[in-house]
Formats: sequence, C-alpha cells, structure tokens
Amino acid sequence: MKSVLFSRFFILLPWILIVIIMLDVDTRRPAPPLTPRPYFSPYAVGARVQLRRGNPRRDPEKRNASRTQPHPEPPLPTIYAITPTYSRPVQKAELTRLANTFRQVAQLHWILVEDAAARSELVSRFLARAGLPSTHLHVPTPRRYKRPGLPRATEQRNAGLAWLRQRHQHQLAQPGVLFFADDDNTYSLELFQEMRSTRKVSVWPVGLVGGRRYERPLVENGKVVGWYTGWRADRPFAIDMAGFAVSLQVILANPKAVFKRRGSQPGMQESDFLKQITTVEELEPKASNCTKVLVWHTRTEKVNLANEPKYHMDTVKIEV
Repeated sequence: MKSVLFSRFFILLPWILIVIIMLDVDTRRPAPPLTPRPYFSPYAVGARVQLRRGNPRRDPEKRNASRTQPHPEPPLPTIYAITPTYSRPVQKAELTRLANTFRQVAQLHWILVEDAAARSELVSRFLARAGLPSTHLHVPTPRRYKRPGLPRATEQRNAGLAWLRQRHQHQLAQPGVLFFADDDNTYSLELFQEMRSTRKVSVWPVGLVGGRRYERPLVENGKVVGWYTGWRADRPFAIDMAGFAVSLQVILANPKAVFKRRGSQPGMQESDFLKQITTVEELEPKASNCTKVLVWHTRTEKVNLANEPKYHMDTVKIEV
C-alpha cells in the first residue's frame, strides 16, 4: 500500500513544481497601466460620456460653456431718511423710537438736521451710540418764520437735500430713495420694502392725520386719480409729508427743487415741492394700491412738567 502511494507522489511531483515555477514568473511581470474605461450613462440616449484625458486647455470654449456663472445681484438701493428735529423734553424719546426702527432696515442712511445754530451735545451723543450710518447737520430757523401758522422745518429739509446733492455731485450716484421722516411718526418695517422700489415718486396712505383716521391717494387701474383727505382736497398733491418717497436720481436731476418759504402756505409744502419734480399721473401707488396704512402721524402728548422743581433740584444731572 505504501509503495503505491509513493509511486503516485513521485509521478505528480514534477507537475506540481512546473505549476509553481510558472506562477512565480507570472507575478514578476510588470502590470499593464490602468486606463479609464468609457462610461455609458444609462440616462443618455445614444450619447457616450468619456473621462477627460489629455491637455486640460484643449477646447476652452466648451469648458467655459459648461460652467454656469451666477449673475451678480443689483445693489440694494440706499434709503436716505431726512429728519428735522428741535430741542424739547421729548426729543430724545422721539429719536430713540425712530432709531429702533431704522436699525432694522438694511442700507439706510439717516440725515438728522437740528433746528439750531450748532450741534447739541444731546443729539451728538445719541447718534454716536445709535449704531446707524448717519449724518448730523444743523441750521437754525429764522426768528421771523417761527410764528404759529407758518410752515415748519423748511430750512432743515432743504439742508438735507443740499447735503445729498453735494455728496453725489462728482460721482456716479448709486440707486437710492429719499423720504422725509419726521421724528414724531411711527413706521412699519413693511413701508421701507415698499418705498425701496421707487422709480420716480411713490405714494401711500398716512394714518392719524388731517383730522381723520387716515388720508390716502385714490387709485384706479394703478393710477392716482384723487385724494381721500379731510383738509383741502383741491391741493395739487393732497398728501402728508410722511406719505411719499422720491428717487435719488430725480432729486439730482432737479437741483432747484426745494421747499419754499415765499408764497408757501401752511399745509402746502408737500404740493409746492412735488410740483417741481413730478405730476399726479406719474405717481406710483404703493401699499397695495394705497389701501394699507404703514405710517402713523403719532404726535407725542405734551409733557406735564408742572411739578418740576425750580429750586432744590436733584444733585445728579440726568439726560432725558
């Protein structure tokens, strides 16, 4: 039995050695370079997509066409808010409320104009802490124009207009919108979204004004055709100062458009100004065709200081 096993082992041994030698020689041969195999997309009909080989600079037009370049968004128009202000017990409170609103509006520049011969420390400190892009101006109202019944804040609004024109005098003006933000008004943030798209002059309703709950332009087919107002509906523009905005380009294109003193009557300043730059037919209704109130003429109640002492005052001086 053992002799049979040995005889079969010696018969198979040469063949085993031959197989081992062949395998050892085959593993020592250099492997052929791997080449990318063409890829056939299952989603393309009759098309074949191959891996890119060769010079990457070849066929630059096709490479550029395959890249999608995003279009840059147009710059956000700057809103310029001109605010006349004057010294009084509630001045800082009014400005604080206004600043809290403006701080939530993107790309807004506040032009604050004091009715004074010099900048006050109160307003200067306030603006320094407000955290808003701002310009602090001052111009006094002549004494002869401070009588009751005469238009107010004329010189201050004109000073703001002059600053705007001087700033953009020697440079290409960026898109912008101007509106007159009196410090006794309250504004909805939605109003700033509405006015930012002003092409020439835009208008909207104003609440708590003219002895009514609101006043507004009357609109038909997207055009202003009249005025819902409680005072002098025969005015060319029967609108409140808080009820319109003007494109910066229109302001720059009409350098002589200002608020007038001579011949101007109380309540006519808006009409006298707008007549110089637009017509009723060109007005752009905002706020859902002038059916939504987004600004209110909220005058602060006259402060009662009857108990304010004249003598024996507080030893600590507090700014109010």
